[in-house]
Amino acid sequence: MGVERAAVEAHELRYRYEGGVEALRGVSLRVPAGQLFALLGPNGAGKTTLVHILCTLIPPVGGDARVAGYSVTEEPGRVRRQLGLVFQEPSLDERLTVWENLDFHARIYGVPRREAARRINELLELVELSTWRHAPARQLSRGMKRRLEVARAMVHRPSILVLDEPTVGLDVPTRTRLWQYLDRLRRHEGVTLFLTTHSMEEAEAAEQVVILDEGRAVAEGAPDELRHLAGGDTVMLRVDEEGEAEIKARWSAHLVSDGEWLTLKVDRAERFFESFMPQYGGRVKWVEVRRPSLESVFMTLTGKRLRDGPVDPREVLLAFGRRGGEHTR
Repeated sequence: MGVERAAVEAHELRYRYEGGVEALRGVSLRVPAGQLFALLGPNGAGKTTLVHILCTLIPPVGGDARVAGYSVTEEPGRVRRQLGLVFQEPSLDERLTVWENLDFHARIYGVPRREAARRINELLELVELSTWRHAPARQLSRGMKRRLEVARAMVHRPSILVLDEPTVGLDVPTRTRLWQYLDRLRRHEGVTLFLTTHSMEEAEAAEQVVILDEGRAVAEGAPDELRHLAGGDTVMLRVDEEGEAEIKARWSAHLVSDGEWLTLKVDRAERFFESFMPQYGGRVKWVEVRRPSLESVFMTLTGKRLRDGPVDPREVLLAFGRRGGEHTR
């Protein structure tokens, strides 16, 4: 079986700002194509710098990265063709209509006119803004503007969508709908989602998470794998009197009793129940499993809380588009 194709690969990326501040200190990661990938890290961790390098906005001082197989240092034009960008800060031109915002983006990327019109119609339908196509962007709600930004980022059919805190400031129903649109893009167009987020719920939904701290990748893996870095699962049991004595005798080293609950720390709850339930399942009155959150993993590894700011304003988006390279028909 062959190795799964990578959407993003970084090898020993380094970056140093003027004054000697090291923003990245040898970061390596690999994101398979079509995956939902989440990047977590506090302020100053290097997330913004890493995203800027992947988007070819700044060159690394060491190492290299490849986006959709293209080197960010040797083939920046081809890299830009593969990327769609959705920043945390609003970047729409609110003087333009919904359609004009998308059409302007298509022109920047050199999308042929007939193809652009067809694509814009598809995306407006996807994000449920078709009836607003002639409305000025300033008339849209915050959630509608975010949906428009997602549509705009997809006009030139990128293979990778970079999302910086895409749901910050949105209410729960709006966040849910936005992720429904993003999920459709993954399923129907095979788009890779490269996400930076402070939302543990969003990170939990990712297939792979990298935790960045002080310019280094301190942990990488699926959410379930990372949770065990914070000490595994907690199993809480209520059992009959006869079973309690047996359980205390067998698992005394991992057991705490408060008179109501028997609490055990285990590596993985599933493995524990494979050996526990066949013998003791009939004695159990109630069972509860508590897993460490990614927040607790983050705190365990870094001793910090998640705080961050925006990546870029609209000027960078426009500069990025104008440098977008050749158009592939």
